[in-house]
Amino acid sequence: MEYNTQRKKIVTKEYGRNVQQMIEYLLSIRDRDLRNQQARAVIRAMASLSNGSRKTADFWQKLWDEIFVISDFKLDIDSPFPIPERKVIEAKPKPIPYPKNKIRFPPYGKNIEVIIRRLAEEPDTPERAQCTEQLAVQLKTLYLKYNRDSVSDELIREHLRILSDGKLSLRSDFVFPSTKYLLTKEGPDANITYVPKKKGNKISQAQPNNNPNQPKKSKKKRKHPKNPKPVL
Repeated sequence: MEYNTQRKKIVTKEYGRNVQQMIEYLLSIRDRDLRNQQARAVIRAMASLSNGSRKTADFWQKLWDEIFVISDFKLDIDSPFPIPERKVIEAKPKPIPYPKNKIRFPPYGKNIEVIIRRLAEEPDTPERAQCTEQLAVQLKTLYLKYNRDSVSDELIREHLRILSDGKLSLRSDFVFPSTKYLLTKEGPDANITYVPKKKGNKISQAQPNNNPNQPKKSKKKRKHPKNPKPVL
């Protein structure tokens, strides 16, 4: 009994071992005309197994390229397309270089650094001061995503100064929004939900009205006419 582990490795698993054995049989045919005829029959079988769409322009060219790849470029047949070269098919793509841009503060990301750098190049105007304050609030909001336990306004001021190379600063009387405000849905970041701490692991719930002296609201019954007029 022959196991798959003892057989040759399948070159293209999309077509399976049977198609590979058909192509190996083509190599044993000496008559060129018969070999070309049988190769077209194998191409039709590969087309029925292929997942690609026949409406694409290079559908049949890919099949003819595959038949040469599976035969290890040993098959000598007349192809309607240029015969592929081994070095082109087996060539490995060039590695894509990974960007080496160093981020000073990971909680803020690279885009915030670019925005602060460009804002620092703008002239000193009231609009620039307003944008600086909005960026400072955004820095605190992003930092709260990273660490909710220890965040201070002075730390955000220092980070803003470092990221702008000392060109941006907040006015002395500027007040940051509270941490609780930034963590609620009404704050600038609506994706963060503030969960209040439970005191004594007790949750206050609405209690039913058990006061006998307080009258209960009675539901008013809807009055219907005794003899409704017919609609003509």
